[in-house]
Amino acid sequence: MAGTSRAERSKPLDERRRSVTLQETSRFDCEQEKYLLSAQRDKIIMENKPRLFGVLLKAALLFVLFNFGFILISGVPLGKLTLYNSIFPGRERFPFGETRESYNLSLFDLDAMFASHIINGAQKAPEEYRVLLIGDSSIWGTLLTPQQTLAGQLNAHPITACGKNIHAYNLGYPTISLTKDLMILDQAKAYQPDLIIWLTTLEAFPKGKQLSSPIVANNARRVQSLITNYNLSLNPNDSALVHASKWDQTFVSQRRAIADLVRLQIYGALWASTGIDQVYPANYEHAQIELEANRDFHGLTSLQHSLALDVLDAGMTVAPHMMLVNEPILISNGANSDIRYNFFYPRWAFDDYRAMLSERAAANHWNYLDLWDLIPVNEFTNSAIHLTPSGEKLFTDKIAAAIQTSCK
Repeated sequence: MAGTSRAERSKPLDERRRSVTLQETSRFDCEQEKYLLSAQRDKIIMENKPRLFGVLLKAALLFVLFNFGFILISGVPLGKLTLYNSIFPGRERFPFGETRESYNLSLFDLDAMFASHIINGAQKAPEEYRVLLIGDSSIWGTLLTPQQTLAGQLNAHPITACGKNIHAYNLGYPTISLTKDLMILDQAKAYQPDLIIWLTTLEAFPKGKQLSSPIVANNARRVQSLITNYNLSLNPNDSALVHASKWDQTFVSQRRAIADLVRLQIYGALWASTGIDQVYPANYEHAQIELEANRDFHGLTSLQHSLALDVLDAGMTVAPHMMLVNEPILISNGANSDIRYNFFYPRWAFDDYRAMLSERAAANHWNYLDLWDLIPVNEFTNSAIHLTPSGEKLFTDKIAAAIQTSCK
């Protein structure tokens, strides 16, 4: 028989027939088992189809409820939930920046910014003379380490005022707007300051700039409260303000803001271990010395009725003890320096501003310090308001003396 081995042929015929029958039976049993398993699997799938659909439907409904239920907690200050000043040390300055290497980020949640700051965990000691510094990127300290900033240098040496030890807190934030400063001032007054020093410059004053700072535009409710509480002339319905709709308050719309809050906590570990909160490039473009021959300042021909002086007035009433400082600017000695002081300011505008500010300070009996021309041109870095560590030291000495004098 073809295909049959000699050993098999040598077996009795009945035995060979039994072997074939057993093989066929085994094959049949295997096929029958496969069929039964397949049928059973199909039955399980058919039975679970309605159950799986139900699970997915319930999950979808729960997510929809959670998404829109998130609106109900839109007024809850989630930013106050923080690991800073407990698990991690508080930051020396507000979070700002978007480079991963800086272990930092920009966000619009003022509660989260304050919660991450060292001032939020600093119990005021009886011997502490608490000084809060409010201002722009020059106070925050662009290209300066926390120790090189105005606050850092004030704290580096024992300075006394009114019989107490001065401790300064850096509450600067890198955008230029009086309204941004007022928003921070209004929240900072809760931290028991003995003196608030508001350092500013003309670029913060134009009415058209007041609401354009992203941190201002994305805090419409706060701005509206400031307008009401301080009787400001700003428009609470200005299109620059981002008014959140109901959809904007859902979890889906707020997921980026929530992710930023989580990232801020994660960066806390990296900040704590390195002390790094910005990138310090070896090379950068220096502030302009050679200037264009134009007299433009925000398209204005006069500063009269063009500056947000009511915002300035409001800020100077926030706390009993305020000091206003016209911060140092770069005074160019290059091309067209007879027309412009620097990239920001034509001479006519800055001179008029200084005269207006001095007159207003005198009329209101403000503690006012004009340090506009204090710093030599070679002590500026990448902007007409950003100082080198040496320039910051000159600035610190003047501010320290003014703090001590304010007690007399």
